[in-house]
Amino acid sequence: MLNVHSYFSFKYGLLSIEQLLKWAQREQLKALALTDINSTAGSLDFVRQSAKYGVRPILGIDFRNNAVQQFLAIAKNNAGFQSANAFLSDHLHEGKKMPAEPEGVEQCYIIYPLHNVPARPLHGWEYVGVRPEEVTRVRFSAEVPQHKLIACPTYTLPQKDDFELHSVLRAIDLNTLVSKLEEDDVARETDVFMSRAQLLAAYEYLPEAIENLKKVVSGSEIFFDFSDDAAPQNLKTWSGSEESDYQKVRELCLKGLAYRYGAQPAFSIRRRVVTELRVIRQMGYLSYFLISWDIVKYARDQGYFYVGRGSGANSVVAYLMRITDVDPIELDLYFERFINLFRKSPPDFDMDFSSWDRDDVTRYIFERYEHVVLLATYSTFQHRAVIREVGKAFGVPAYEIEKLQKQQTKDLDHHARLILTYGHRLAGFPSHLSVHAGGILISEKPIHYFTATSLPPKGFPITHFDMLIAEDVGLYKFDVLGQRGLGKIKDALQIIKENQPDRAPIDIHDIKLFKEDELVKINLREAKAIGCFYVESPAMRMLLTKLHAEDYLTLVAASSIIRPGVAKSGMMREYILRFRIPERRKDAHPVLWSIMPDTYGIMVYQEDVIKVAHYFAGLSLAEADVLRRGMSGKYRSRKEFQQVRDKFFANCKAKGYEDQLAADVWRQIESFAGYAFAKGHSASYAIESYQSMFLKSHYPLEFMVAVINNGGGFYSREFYIHEARMHGADIQLPCVNWSEDITTIRGKTIYLGLNMIKDLEQQTVRALLVEREQNGVFMSVDDFVRRVSVSLEQLSLLVRINAFRFTGKDKKALLWHAYFLLGNTGKSQNKLSLFEPVVKRYTLPEIEHEEIEDTYDEMELLGFPLRSPFHLLRERPKRYALARHLPQCVGKVVPMLGYLVTIKNTGTARGERMHFGTFLDEEGAFIDTVHFPPVSTKYPFTGKGIYLIVGEVVEEFDAISVEVHQMKRLKYQVMNV
Repeated sequence: MLNVHSYFSFKYGLLSIEQLLKWAQREQLKALALTDINSTAGSLDFVRQSAKYGVRPILGIDFRNNAVQQFLAIAKNNAGFQSANAFLSDHLHEGKKMPAEPEGVEQCYIIYPLHNVPARPLHGWEYVGVRPEEVTRVRFSAEVPQHKLIACPTYTLPQKDDFELHSVLRAIDLNTLVSKLEEDDVARETDVFMSRAQLLAAYEYLPEAIENLKKVVSGSEIFFDFSDDAAPQNLKTWSGSEESDYQKVRELCLKGLAYRYGAQPAFSIRRRVVTELRVIRQMGYLSYFLISWDIVKYARDQGYFYVGRGSGANSVVAYLMRITDVDPIELDLYFERFINLFRKSPPDFDMDFSSWDRDDVTRYIFERYEHVVLLATYSTFQHRAVIREVGKAFGVPAYEIEKLQKQQTKDLDHHARLILTYGHRLAGFPSHLSVHAGGILISEKPIHYFTATSLPPKGFPITHFDMLIAEDVGLYKFDVLGQRGLGKIKDALQIIKENQPDRAPIDIHDIKLFKEDELVKINLREAKAIGCFYVESPAMRMLLTKLHAEDYLTLVAASSIIRPGVAKSGMMREYILRFRIPERRKDAHPVLWSIMPDTYGIMVYQEDVIKVAHYFAGLSLAEADVLRRGMSGKYRSRKEFQQVRDKFFANCKAKGYEDQLAADVWRQIESFAGYAFAKGHSASYAIESYQSMFLKSHYPLEFMVAVINNGGGFYSREFYIHEARMHGADIQLPCVNWSEDITTIRGKTIYLGLNMIKDLEQQTVRALLVEREQNGVFMSVDDFVRRVSVSLEQLSLLVRINAFRFTGKDKKALLWHAYFLLGNTGKSQNKLSLFEPVVKRYTLPEIEHEEIEDTYDEMELLGFPLRSPFHLLRERPKRYALARHLPQCVGKVVPMLGYLVTIKNTGTARGERMHFGTFLDEEGAFIDTVHFPPVSTKYPFTGKGIYLIVGEVVEEFDAISVEVHQMKRLKYQVMNV
């Protein structure tokens, strides 16, 4: 079978790769081709899995315009697959239609459909495909040479009844109704999977076609090595030879030893460097390290701030090469978690850059290296979304689709049942290719040797396969990621330099200084971390308080135990108990305690899974790593993971462990579910947290400006502005004379940026700033209108936000004046004159102005009030507690007033909804609340505003929170209109 489609013929085919191969196995097929439409997304996985089903894989591509086939290309070998990939990629990149003939495609058999046979003699590698229904037509026809006919049914529909499901996919793809699909939009209803016997019967009177089919099948051979000992396919050498690569890495390590550890590093450190270098060289990863070093060196040369994360932080060589800033010696990170001789999985460096710098780093990589491509992911149909898409394809109104999504319809008609049925069948299908968050492949061979590529709007080509297949075939990704937290640090350093030029320069990589800084220790212990990377969320602030975190190692542990896997298993609470109460440490199993003494016998990091699997359950290191990788969920269906799971329990039984103990340890392993961090990863996060904490502790105003300009963080910009005010800043509304596009600081005065004004156009902002830069500040509204081309609508926004307050005139008066200035045109002419223009005299009526009007203008134009929202309350209770009162109210039920900051929605083990809330009191301090399911149902959140909260004050390990009993949002005053 040569023309077979999987569901990687996006929004066309219906079977997964595994389902195709199972079908081939049932039919006892010895060979099978995969020829997806303008796609090679399933090709390598098809080859990887085929051996398991006893099927010899053949690869090809079905080249089509929409659903109309132009020709098939069946690769004779890997070179043919590469040629077809290059041809397809060229057309996908340029958005060109597929031509009638594949000029330049080599080492492939080309099969034309009857409607597209070239009007010339066919070459030896070219054939004419005949469908079963076309046999009678061509049997005695002279339109094509009989010796060139080949049996070529199309395999799209697993069964004839699947045509409507296929039609739904096509309607979704073409954004139309199923009823409006045309013949050329869909497969033929006869494109149904045929058995071997049915195939032979269909071509009984056309034996030449069967012989040619056998000839093509026997002449096609594809091989990719997916074995455990397969060689890496990344760029093999960085400098041209392995020896020179080794000498370069060694040279960088020698320089790094002096930079990181001083002139006389300890013998144990030097010995570890030698050990790591030997393993890195033996595993063939020298170029991987050098490429990573080259990337971060380029970033340093450009002044870009970066953080190296991932399991690479376990390597002292990476530390010496300045790929990471985590000292693995200090943290006792073992190198084998990163690279070991028993492990097939690749090394892993996550290199984070600010969002502004990442694109340039990516550009550098593509220009510096030859065979480079971005890694793809598959966007899949999700259950609720696909029901909406299927409903649209059948023309169902949106409100009816919403009912179906919620499954609120009791009596389902035929169409409704069909939509739900098809929605369930399509859930999980790949919909289209997307760009991986940051994965980049740099290959020794041309990328098209492995895959065709597409060109998304990002501007760089992407593969047709995902991360798992890349690793399977030996292509190890480099993760070049964008992170707002780094933008905050980078911008803060520049703002500090400009606002406090007399201060000494800050070496942001001097982590040892930050760890010993007393102010940083105090702020960590008291969880004063708003704006700081990874430690500012309510849950993390609560955890820091409970742990009295003031040192690096505690923060590293906190970065991992806050993750959902550890928290969900109950191990986070157990860790806190053992941290705070030494007697609780006796509860740890002796074996687990001996394996993980630093974490009191509790699995906290990904490495702990390897340790427990190896030392507790007796698995080999290779098997233990399979178990760790299985935590990601994506690998759980792999046969290897299931085998290791079975061996885990068998070994525990053989060691004499009780079934309950083995089950409990396995439950802890399962609970990680891909959420726990590697220790080196947590350490990298902790490093960035320290950098943020140092800047926040010593330069809070400049740091908050950087946070605001980088879009905030866990909270909205409103609360970072509030935090700056709490640190003594004078917050000023946007001003046409003092504000820039972004928020700026002068001394202790912070001017909010013009970009914060809702609906103020960038064109207006640019014109304002250019004019002010060239000709000085504005003297009045009249002066502004003469010099800047601005519409009445845009001018009104500036007046209402009080951006002309330097004039000393009332906003309402200025608005009236703006109306008279701009006249009937509603837009200034931007014409400078030596003389003041004559404005028609007018008399304004008596104008009343209430302060509350300014507050409502701010709420509308900024999204929040700059003044305290508590002044807006229509009425308030006479007595209520403030946040500072709560430590004296533990165990009591008290009323409080809180301005809502954020809500975290979660669920109980029973699936009930509950919430955690964060509020500000009238003095600007935080109140943290817990809303258990009955309260969440009876007293829901009803939007932004100030709430009257009645609840019991509880304390756990010095962390104060309020268990809410009742809650309601209070009403604001109404303006007198």
